[in-house]
Amino acid sequence: MSSTTGTIERIESLGPAPDDPARIEAFIPTPCVQNHAAFLMPLSGGDLGCVWFGGTQEGVPDIAVHFSRLAPGAMRWSDPVRLSDDPTRSEQNPLLFPAPDGTLWLLWTAQVSGHQDTAIIRRRISADDGRSWGAVETLFRAQPGFGTFIRQPIVVLANGDWLLPIWRCVTPPAGAWTGDLDTSSVMISSDAGRSWTEHAVPGSQGCVHMNILDLGEAGLVAFFRSRWADWIYATRSMDGGRSWSEPVPTALPNNNSSIQAARLANGHIAMVFNDSSALDATGRRLSLYDDIGGGDDLAPAAPASGRSAFWGAPRAPMTLAISEDEGRSWGCRRNLETGDGYCLTNNSKERLNREFSYPSICQTPDGQLHIAYTYFRQAIKYVRVAEDWVRGGGQ
Repeated sequence: MSSTTGTIERIESLGPAPDDPARIEAFIPTPCVQNHAAFLMPLSGGDLGCVWFGGTQEGVPDIAVHFSRLAPGAMRWSDPVRLSDDPTRSEQNPLLFPAPDGTLWLLWTAQVSGHQDTAIIRRRISADDGRSWGAVETLFRAQPGFGTFIRQPIVVLANGDWLLPIWRCVTPPAGAWTGDLDTSSVMISSDAGRSWTEHAVPGSQGCVHMNILDLGEAGLVAFFRSRWADWIYATRSMDGGRSWSEPVPTALPNNNSSIQAARLANGHIAMVFNDSSALDATGRRLSLYDDIGGGDDLAPAAPASGRSAFWGAPRAPMTLAISEDEGRSWGCRRNLETGDGYCLTNNSKERLNREFSYPSICQTPDGQLHIAYTYFRQAIKYVRVAEDWVRGGGQ
């Protein structure tokens, strides 16, 4: 399905995959050398929106948020619009939130160089479905000792509460941030985002990218990326996200890279992830940012926690799995993309990176599953399939 040379052909017109006519795909237009961390969201007018970050390389201050949309029936995603522009910070991990009042929120992180423990959360709001945007605001400001990061959707509960999963990028006692001490929390707002309270997930050290799904009467389930590159972890809540069970491993592996899940209209859960872990690694990086320069301040210290984050496990294959029992088992899986997943460098300019990563998934009213993910850190690839495709069926 893919090359291992780092060279790709960016076909931007939607069409069947060459080897799989049941799968519709295209690359999203972009002017950037590096493109990463796509996030998909259906918009109120029927369009599909995608945001991601692009620039030279993650951690470099020219990294900014970009936005594109796919209109119903369109054969190409729109040319991207740049929505952030801070020359002093790397602006990453954007997400879209269609608020109940009809506005569209854009949230993203902003950090200094490779120091995720400096990250703050910024926001812009659109009153016209993303065609124009208000001023940049800071939603969560800098805190001593940790940065605040986001990746997954805001969930609105039946009682009106908004749940925003976050994780804390904790500054180690010595050396630079490497992720060893990161923990997860849920920010809850009962007043439409005007104020927030934090609710920590117990025993969540190393569990990040918390992805919350509302199961109705069965409560909430959330899934995590693991800094230890072992398994996707899961936790549950029966009180609207104010308390959570300690995260436990699922049957799905994780490579210390992002995941995303969505609850489908039929109650099933679809998960997109890399079906790999540290057990598949042939090498290991010092840290996520060990190739952007910056001198000794980016060198990691010995872990204070007894465990150290594992960076460099292959980010491939890109796999879609289905659970029919609220995330307790995953009996059906199919690869969207295969390759060696080489990610011991983030370098896109020289086409050295060959990862498929940071997937996003959503379902539209027609039942179709829409997926976007990083392709070699050079582009964002969009794929559309039916749930039955995972079982080997067509559309």
